[in-house]
Amino acid sequence: MKPLSRCLLLLLLVLAVAPRPAQAHVGSKDVFEQVSAGPYKLFVTIRMPTVIPGVAAIEARSIGAPIDGIQITPLPLTGEASKHPPTSDPMKVSAADPAFYTGSLWLMRSGSWQVRFQITGPSGSQTVSVPVAAVALATLRMQRGTGLTLGLLGLFLVLSMAGIVAASVREARLAPGDMPSPARRRRALYATAASLLFMGIIVLAAARWWNVEAAGYSLNVFRPLTMEPVLNGNQLQLNVLSQTEKEDDWHRHPTPRSSDDFVPDHGHLMHLYAIRWPQMDAAFHLHPALIDNHFQIALPAMPPGDYSLYADVVHANGFPETLVAKLTIPATMTGGPLSPEDASALPPPVSAEELGNTYKLPDGYTMHWDRPASITANTAYSFRFRLLDPTGKPATAMQPYLGMAGHAAFVKTDGTVFAHTHPEGSADMVSLMLANQDTGNAQSSPGMSMDPNMDMSKDPNMKMSMSQQPLSNIVEFPYGFPSSGRYRIFVQMKHNNIVETGVFDTTVQ
Repeated sequence: MKPLSRCLLLLLLVLAVAPRPAQAHVGSKDVFEQVSAGPYKLFVTIRMPTVIPGVAAIEARSIGAPIDGIQITPLPLTGEASKHPPTSDPMKVSAADPAFYTGSLWLMRSGSWQVRFQITGPSGSQTVSVPVAAVALATLRMQRGTGLTLGLLGLFLVLSMAGIVAASVREARLAPGDMPSPARRRRALYATAASLLFMGIIVLAAARWWNVEAAGYSLNVFRPLTMEPVLNGNQLQLNVLSQTEKEDDWHRHPTPRSSDDFVPDHGHLMHLYAIRWPQMDAAFHLHPALIDNHFQIALPAMPPGDYSLYADVVHANGFPETLVAKLTIPATMTGGPLSPEDASALPPPVSAEELGNTYKLPDGYTMHWDRPASITANTAYSFRFRLLDPTGKPATAMQPYLGMAGHAAFVKTDGTVFAHTHPEGSADMVSLMLANQDTGNAQSSPGMSMDPNMDMSKDPNMKMSMSQQPLSNIVEFPYGFPSSGRYRIFVQMKHNNIVETGVFDTTVQ
């Protein structure tokens, strides 16, 4: 942007913007969640803003008992402010579909937030919340056309101001009808040059001020914690560095996080996906333990090669983030056995023919994907997967895997998107419990029960227990692909103490 455009921007107090890409949460910023509130059930999509403060676009589809209306409210997830909600806003019902509602909310600062849904209907009133992580993902730049227009208007203002100065020096003291003398014309010319020089200095000073402000605002852009892997034999150590160790301006960051405030989610402090790159023909879902301020794990037998690491952690305030790193497994590494709660898959490489709707598992079981006829980007879906026994019948003796009916990871083949999701959606269980601990509608997955009166401040997992109700062989994951391209999906389900990992490919339009 030209300095003149910047100056005019300050004069007119106008900001017109276009997003610049940035990586945070590995490219999947929107929230997809299925929540229950008494007899009501909502499929919620929250499209998070790219900058904070910003507006979140919210969609809700009623898939339970009929409802009459929905009010939405933004609230911090924790702290005193979470106890004092602002005035709620009504969602607008679709004229074409009475079960579909839309709305929007301002999120004014970065951090852990929740969107509270107040539902009214024939069955009474209910309240349920969906947690969201609000972070700035990019700085924003002025659109080229807008900048050009403002620059031309600014040039007009500067030349007009110079013309006013010239006229005042040349003609202000003349009687009506008198002509200015050559001396007055010279003084007017000097005054015009001086005024242009003065205004040029102002423009340059304003441009410098603008650059300083822009640099300061860039600190708002979310930067995940750094994870450094160290491999010794088959012993993997993951050093998570706090912002104090990586940034001098940590105290200025709008979402300061520590490397020592993690809480368990699904029974583990870290969920680590290791995927061999670029063929994605080996994938492991592992769970390092925190020992002496470092995450450590004895790796199982893994094919040698370069791996992309994606580590999901949750902070004590409910803020989730995914840490990323690279790791090379040498051919000389001798791995140990796979832990009972870990999972692995060795699918064909992505360069081979795209995997179809049915994936054959090593023990004769198969996993089937009820694939939609077409899949488009930025569209919310509920993807359904079924586990079948060697005879093709529904698998029996199903068990919760890490407290859930299943886990899934959606990974784009170019590495720009990674999303670890659950049957309820993309939110972690800790944040869901924090958001709903005082709504009376604690969210839980099939196979898991929770006490709605739990005290999350003492132990995030203290009231999570396995339900005795039998699990289905069918699991669904709410998700929407953020961009077009090819993706590989890893789905884990458990039966008879065996964790199965199905693998599927899809091309998103």
